Amino acid sequence: MNTERIKEVIEQSISVKEQLLNDTEIINEVSKIASVIVDAYKAGRKVLFCGNGGSAADAQHLAAEFSGRFYYDRPPLAAEALHVNTSYMTAVANDYSYDAVYSRIVEGMGREGDILIGISTSGNSKNIIAALETAKRKGMITISFTGRGGGKMASLSDYLLAVPSNDTPRVQESHIMLGHIVCELVESTLFPRQ
Repeated sequence: MNTERIKEVIEQSISVKEQLLNDTEIINEVSKIASVIVDAYKAGRKVLFCGNGGSAADAQHLAAEFSGRFYYDRPPLAAEALHVNTSYMTAVANDYSYDAVYSRIVEGMGREGDILIGISTSGNSKNIIAALETAKRKGMITISFTGRGGGKMASLSDYLLAVPSNDTPRVQESHIMLGHIVCELVESTLFPRQ
């Protein structure tokens, strides 16, 4: 195997993370996102996630960190990845279109003050954009995890984490890291260890 390529990929991943580390705006945005999620949970609201492919896996992963546990045992938090009901997903994709799979469930489940987190490396996924539009109309708080620039999702996001890369794997690696940081901050704020 090509050990030089392995090192190159690791260096690329480190480079993107170093850019994040030195980006005061992104660091501040992570802090704001954690705070707004804490406030939503204190108000009895929920956090909904959506994404496609690897971003769907990240959505499910982060929802599980909230609803299960992150670092330690504590009460569960209301969080759900919106793609986990395959009967719903396949019915709506078949009967309406794949572009409607998230907006339709946000219409049914989302309430004013709830949070929708959309994850898309391009920031241009049509079904995530439609979900964010629905969430905005319902008075929900919108948060997006994207790649460089934010794509079309940027203008629909109350809070935006646009990773400074267009390389999908590097963006996804950063999304899960940033998501883990948010989970840690939310958990430790809501349930401080004695």
